[in-house]
Amino acid sequence: MSADLRLYALVDPERAGGRDLAELAWLLARGGATLVQLRDKLGSTQTMVETARGIRSRLAPLGVPLVINDRADVAFAAGADGVHLGQDDMAVDDARRLLGPHAVIGLSIKTLEQAAQAPIEHLDYVCIGGVFATTSKDNPDPPIGLPGLQSIYSVMRERDPDLPIGAIAGIDASNADAVIAAGADGVAVISALSLAPDPQAAARDLRSIVEAALAKRQAQ
Repeated sequence: MSADLRLYALVDPERAGGRDLAELAWLLARGGATLVQLRDKLGSTQTMVETARGIRSRLAPLGVPLVINDRADVAFAAGADGVHLGQDDMAVDDARRLLGPHAVIGLSIKTLEQAAQAPIEHLDYVCIGGVFATTSKDNPDPPIGLPGLQSIYSVMRERDPDLPIGAIAGIDASNADAVIAAGADGVAVISALSLAPDPQAAARDLRSIVEAALAKRQAQ
């Protein structure tokens, strides 16, 4: 399945502003999210599966895929569309074996070495980051900034000119256009969407910024 990363919305019970995650995901998709990820670092496996099923039932009529952060087993059990893996999670080829050829599988890339070694033959997209500082994740690594994003992007593009590449961490309406200009095909966002007073409007505004930046880049 091809991954559309233009507006990649992450929902997390720790960063949901008290909203029900299925309702939040639905609002974000209505506003223009093209892919939704469930991230839950603290919940039990059973809770994650139930939450994922609830989210998927709200997203399916809108045609927006759901992927699960880290947990290929939860993605499999919940019937989600795929999984997003970190460098220390299940190996990408194992996740592909578990979830099958049509699942969406993404991978976090933080360094040039990881970019050079990523098993792109099993991947549908990668997300590069963290680009900017973020409060939504305990991240001991310093932000890579736009220069770091461009460097890693260049390595990935040399390996695969068509693989969708997203950017993550600290991205909002003030810097999304710069991230797209640096090469990203889309932005992965949590706080700027989920904690906004009106998540649907925030998604709509951010999607329009991304679309304008993509159009500007393509015109150059």
